[in-house]
Amino acid sequence: MSHTLAAGKVGLFHYTLRDGEGNTIDSSDGKDPMVYLHGVGNIIPGLEKQLTGKTEGDVLDVVVPAAEAYGEASGEPPQAIPRDQFPADVPLQKGMGMRAQDAQGTPIMIFITDITDSHVLVTAEHPLAGKELHFHVEIVRIRDANENEIAHGHPHGPDGNADH
Repeated sequence: MSHTLAAGKVGLFHYTLRDGEGNTIDSSDGKDPMVYLHGVGNIIPGLEKQLTGKTEGDVLDVVVPAAEAYGEASGEPPQAIPRDQFPADVPLQKGMGMRAQDAQGTPIMIFITDITDSHVLVTAEHPLAGKELHFHVEIVRIRDANENEIAHGHPHGPDGNADH
């Protein structure tokens, strides 16, 4: 069994994500490592490309340009949707992502940019669109994906036997 990241492998890594100014955006510090199936788009393309060929124990700093992360910022203004169009029992928060449908009924992700008493401003643009991302990564484990994980396109936990 090879311990090199490639298609069909499940990688587990710790990370710290920072913006271009060095501000921490997210981190696995004090948490379980991130678990992903390599080669199927479970993580942003630029990070996955940089992890290809790396091995257990590798520690690296990776800079991912916006185009290889969440895309360039479109400049499109958010849309105002009446607050009563959202479930009353869902506590809405700025930056929150939600599943929705476009005018043709196609599932999409929307992100809340602001909330007023009467409206929720949303965009289909990820909050990190247009940003260069800086990752510090430590690869802690690599294993072969099992048949179910490959068929489903995502890992089933660190050991491959978690329910979803």
